[in-house]
Amino acid sequence: MSLDRVTAALAGRHPSEDKMVPDLDRIRLLMDLMGSPQRSYPSIHLTGTNGKTSTARMVDALVRGFGLRPGRYTSPHLDTVTERISIDGDPLSDERFTEVFDEVMPYVELVDSRSPVPMTFFEVLTGMAFAAFADAPVDLAVLEVGLGGLWDATNVVEAGTAVVLPIGLDHVPLLGTTLAEVAGEKAGIIHPGATVVLAAQPPEAAEVLLRRCAEVGATVAREGLEFGVIDRRTAVGGQVLTLQGLAGRYEDIFLPLHGPYQASNAAAALAAVEAFLGGGEGSLDPDAVRQGFADVSSPGRLEVVRTSPTVLVDAAHNPHGMAATVAALGDAFAFTHLVAVVACLSDKDARTMLEVLEPAVSSIVVTENSSPRRLPVEELRVIAEEIFGEDRVAVEDRLDDALDTAIALADAEAEYGGVGVLVTGSVVTAGEARTLLKAR
Repeated sequence: MSLDRVTAALAGRHPSEDKMVPDLDRIRLLMDLMGSPQRSYPSIHLTGTNGKTSTARMVDALVRGFGLRPGRYTSPHLDTVTERISIDGDPLSDERFTEVFDEVMPYVELVDSRSPVPMTFFEVLTGMAFAAFADAPVDLAVLEVGLGGLWDATNVVEAGTAVVLPIGLDHVPLLGTTLAEVAGEKAGIIHPGATVVLAAQPPEAAEVLLRRCAEVGATVAREGLEFGVIDRRTAVGGQVLTLQGLAGRYEDIFLPLHGPYQASNAAAALAAVEAFLGGGEGSLDPDAVRQGFADVSSPGRLEVVRTSPTVLVDAAHNPHGMAATVAALGDAFAFTHLVAVVACLSDKDARTMLEVLEPAVSSIVVTENSSPRRLPVEELRVIAEEIFGEDRVAVEDRLDDALDTAIALADAEAEYGGVGVLVTGSVVTAGEARTLLKAR
């Protein structure tokens, strides 16, 4: 009941996390009142359009392999809000999460009393993460931005290591309508003197990011030049990699995640940890690197949650992410008949996501998740029928019914082998599907 109270109090804060409040005044005041807990440990800060959570989890696992105690702050969550704040690889317990909330709230109320705009849901959670990490204490914080970078509440840190994962269009028009505008927002986490790990970027975005690095005197490490994936082959339960880091080459790395994009995320995570631990001065212990990657998990990212038929849950929620998912499907699975269950949010580019998904699936079941921002199923049906044709589209108002329908459609083709179900379209959809399927 205590966690229910905290969850309700957080959810009641405005605006919801899909809205940007371009102002760091409230979070800075909160940090000042709390004694600047974010300054009591170094940070690795991650931004980008997709891959942030997976890469943050890889960084977390790697540094634990070297005997460090990390705090990890990611968003959004799949099952419960406590997932967002982890210490030494484990989410805060319900009891500890509630304690941190109660410890921080008097300071939040002071900030609210001094500001015309109360602290937002994400700002309060960010303050809680910084406080929990300082109290633990942790050796470093691994921080994923919530939205953009420049005005994100996590940007009260000036991280010595920044990671910019691939940039695409998302959160339009909050972050901008061009790749250059989006890159400008995300470049805001690049601070003077930092080492910046740049994943492969579209030229329009790369130009903005490199200009920012030059302006503030940051050191740049670029995928494909200073680091990258040398070799990759699929394996049971994941893939085996050879990675080029900033200071060494690491072979026979088993990564229990699927797809070329996760291999690139692994290369970026390795480069970030090399920069953090040694500044490029000598390679890391390869056995510790192998163990760190072997311990990685990333729930809701092409996660197998059922067999017979195989059911995958994936949190792709924009065209860039859906393209990566489709590529990973073809790379890691041999489906001959794949049924998609899709529920999206109304502020996302559902049409382009379905256009990307269409060649990879045999049929689609459109539905809704429980988010207040959900795209009505009838609107999604119209889009899906235009792309797939009416005969390939089924409609269910509820996600649980949609799962049943998709599994039945897959079972009908089971005699031919290679059948499966993919649940995707939103982080909310992925989280709710995981809960429903695991409960069964």
